[in-house]
Amino acid sequence: MLYYILSAVIGAVLALAIYIVVRRIVMKGRRDAILEKAELEGENIKKEKILQAKERFLQLKSEHDKTVSQKNNELRDAENRLKQKENSLNEKNNELQRRLNDAENMKKSLAGQRESLERKAEEYERLSDQVNHQLEAIAGMTAAEAKNVLMENMKAEARTEAQAYINDTIDEARLNAAKEAKRIVINTIQRTATETAIENAVTTFPIDNDEIKGRIIGREGRNIRALEAATGVEIVVDDTPDAILLSAFDPVRREVARLALHQLVIDGRIHPARIEEVVSKVQKQLEDEILETGKRTCIDLGIHGMNIELVKLIGRMKYRSSYGQNLLQHSREVANICAIMASELGLNPKIAKRAGLLHDIGKVSELDPELPHALLGMKIAEQYKERPEICNSIGAHHEETEMTTVYAPLVLVGDAISGARPGARREVIESYIKRLKDMENLAQAYPGVTKSYAIQAGRELRVIVGAEEVTDAQAASLSGEIAQKIQEEMTYPGQVKITVIRETRSVAFAK
Repeated sequence: MLYYILSAVIGAVLALAIYIVVRRIVMKGRRDAILEKAELEGENIKKEKILQAKERFLQLKSEHDKTVSQKNNELRDAENRLKQKENSLNEKNNELQRRLNDAENMKKSLAGQRESLERKAEEYERLSDQVNHQLEAIAGMTAAEAKNVLMENMKAEARTEAQAYINDTIDEARLNAAKEAKRIVINTIQRTATETAIENAVTTFPIDNDEIKGRIIGREGRNIRALEAATGVEIVVDDTPDAILLSAFDPVRREVARLALHQLVIDGRIHPARIEEVVSKVQKQLEDEILETGKRTCIDLGIHGMNIELVKLIGRMKYRSSYGQNLLQHSREVANICAIMASELGLNPKIAKRAGLLHDIGKVSELDPELPHALLGMKIAEQYKERPEICNSIGAHHEETEMTTVYAPLVLVGDAISGARPGARREVIESYIKRLKDMENLAQAYPGVTKSYAIQAGRELRVIVGAEEVTDAQAASLSGEIAQKIQEEMTYPGQVKITVIRETRSVAFAK
């Protein structure tokens, strides 16, 4: 048993040794094969890299040869151009040399001709002296004396003829200028003849029945008082059938009151809060209407590119009057008159028309009221970048500044023609409106005054003060102060009633 065990152990050891030897032989064979394969692949890679290097070398050599060939061609072209320039310069040099030779020959020829002319001139001077001596001997005076006598005679004759011609020309120019000026003015008046428009201080508001009068007056007159306070217009509700009178010197206020009444009557809700709301809304609508009127006027007259603020001032002219003449109609008429006269005189009618339309914008502006309206209008036009000739025409149309352009006399004449037509203006209403406006401005200057309205043709001045700024005691003394100042500074017929209104409102909201 032990023998078998030893034999098995020895056999296992021998088998293990044989396995190890065989495995080493196999591993060595594999390693040799791998090394051989790696060497073969290395050789292949080496050959491939060598081929690639040769191809790259050949490619670079080809590009280099191509570049060298191109440079050689460029050098040959440059050399050819230089040779051409050299040949051209040689030809020019030869031409200049030839011309220089010709010039030398011509110079010699001219020198000979000059010597010949000098000899002839000397001969002419000698003969002329002989003739002059003979003439002096015959006439008994020298050549200088004869020349002076002849010049004096010619001067006297020319002076006489020139003076006669000047006198005839001046007389003819005066006659023709007077005729031409009359023709232009008459033609202009005929072509722009318009109806006269006289403004008044009352607007009639039609109503359907007398029941509406009671609703407008309201309980204890609160509605009519609220409407008068909000618009500054005196509302006359009397026995006149189917009508209410709106009295105010300012056409804008009358228009606001008319439109507000129209909306209130249609709506049916007439009470103080609603009245203030409608009046505020109507005032904004009127501003839009003023802008639209200005735009429409500019389009009708063919005037473009005007600043929007100037367009608004033009629209406000619709609600202003000048000595009873509607200011917008007057300005349109002056614009057309100026354009026609400019066309007759060969000037630019567009510039003349623009200056004529803008000449009275100072009357509707609220800036710097102490300036005359012509100078204020010129200042406004300059502010909105109007042309210098237009600005000067506006400022000089009442000769309050120097006329520096030919369009200024046209505007002056156009304004005079429009205002001088029979029935076009009334002096009384202008002074009346100015007096009422001055009265309102006087009251407006006091601290705490929010609004001031002259009503009843200037017989009453209503002053509305802020409740937060003025107390009841101050309001009572304010009416006396205003009355005293009106007595001292203004001239007015009859007496003026000053009413100071101080209203306190308490507002709360339930949420």
